[in-house]
Amino acid sequence: MPPSSGDAMTGAQERSRTRAASAASVGRMSIAETGTAGTGKAGAGAGKAAAPDERARKAAVRDGLGVGIAVGVSGLAFGAAAVTAGLTVAQACVLSLLAFTGASQFALAGVIGGGGGLVAGTSGAVLLGGRNALYGMRLAQTLGVRGWRRLVTAHVVIDETTAVATAQPGRAAARTGFYTTAITLYLTWNLTTLLGAGGAARIGDPEAIGLDVLGPAAFLALLWPRLSAGRREVRVALAAAVIALAATPLLPPGIPVMLAAVAALPALIGRKEAPVSTANRQAQRRSSDMAEPPGGESA
Repeated sequence: MPPSSGDAMTGAQERSRTRAASAASVGRMSIAETGTAGTGKAGAGAGKAAAPDERARKAAVRDGLGVGIAVGVSGLAFGAAAVTAGLTVAQACVLSLLAFTGASQFALAGVIGGGGGLVAGTSGAVLLGGRNALYGMRLAQTLGVRGWRRLVTAHVVIDETTAVATAQPGRAAARTGFYTTAITLYLTWNLTTLLGAGGAARIGDPEAIGLDVLGPAAFLALLWPRLSAGRREVRVALAAAVIALAATPLLPPGIPVMLAAVAALPALIGRKEAPVSTANRQAQRRSSDMAEPPGGESA
């Protein structure tokens, strides 16, 4: 017996609902797969973004360890120079612990070794160490330390930690490089100061084997990169040497070294703006040509 029209309509409705349910199910699966793929891509993107940061931090650690160990070994020279200048082993070690700035420590030992007073030696050391305050201003935003941590961090703001930190591509890597250098250099410098001072003290008379030249030699090694930087630096160094040599017979030890800093004033006052490079001149000429109407007539 053939189905009635009502049965036919009911079957058609059921088939329509079945197809709609299947389409909805397929749609939900597609949305779920799309979301999963999007999440996977986002995760992969985050992983790719994190990889360079991790590599930068590892590179900063390598830089900090290398600089800290290489420079820290020079504490041997300071320890020996300090004892040669007349300091005790304990005084040399305390100076490295509390001052922790190589050029200033060598300057102080040099003045005392030359017969100068503590005031003159300390003044010269403070004058040399003043540059660290400028480094601190440069690194304040990068390091972002507050409270008592700022005092501890300021103690290790020196040439080497600043150089490593500012050479890094990002803030996180800069912080890693700074603290790696600071910890490595502080530990190595103080350990080698103790070894150098203890070794020189056991020798008896350091001048007998020429250890009295360690202070001036190490200080010259610190200055050499500046002397090879350009003619202006060489002129300033020569003028400072002339002033110091001329003042040495007339003034107490330590004062001629401080007076020699006057030689840097003309270079600082007479500093001119850097000349415009060829590329900048060409860019300015192109900009002028583009601004000028055709035919050279004014608008």
